[in-house]
Amino acid sequence: MAVREILLYSKDKKALRQKSKPIEDFNQDIKQAIRDLKDTLNAHTDGIGLAAPQINIHKRIVLVRLGSTCDGSGEPGPPVALVNPKIIKAGDERKDFDGCLSFPGLYGDTFRPHHLWVTGTDEEGQPFDQVYEGFDAVVIHHEIDHLDGVLFIDRIKNREDLYTLQKNENGELVRVLVNVS
Repeated sequence: MAVREILLYSKDKKALRQKSKPIEDFNQDIKQAIRDLKDTLNAHTDGIGLAAPQINIHKRIVLVRLGSTCDGSGEPGPPVALVNPKIIKAGDERKDFDGCLSFPGLYGDTFRPHHLWVTGTDEEGQPFDQVYEGFDAVVIHHEIDHLDGVLFIDRIKNREDLYTLQKNENGELVRVLVNVS
């Protein structure tokens, strides 16, 4: 099991902003990168997606755990690898929850498509052509953004949309706005 450290924006800004290269040859290195991504995502149970650049591999690979919901009520499935994912069509853009393992404890409301048509290759090297709806589309879009050096904080439109979560006096989680100077 090869769990890798997730890059944090404050110390690895340049690495997280780097564009990833397409995978030309589906070889052992790529299969190992997928195993490393799975091990790392499985070690971070609060995560539902992970892109290769987040573990300092600048190849076009993302992992997603489909079936979750923005309110956490859905049970996410096992990690699924998307290799060289390409968005063919995106639509139904709406404001929704966003967060990232590279920004622990920081959350936001971003506008992302809730309908996504994606092509690429699966972890066995087989082509796929799939439409994703709802929060699954949001998660996949977030992870594909990582491949292009785009972070969820880039999609924050208003200061009030960036927050942390803290427990109030009743033990309930509440949003606390982040003071951005």
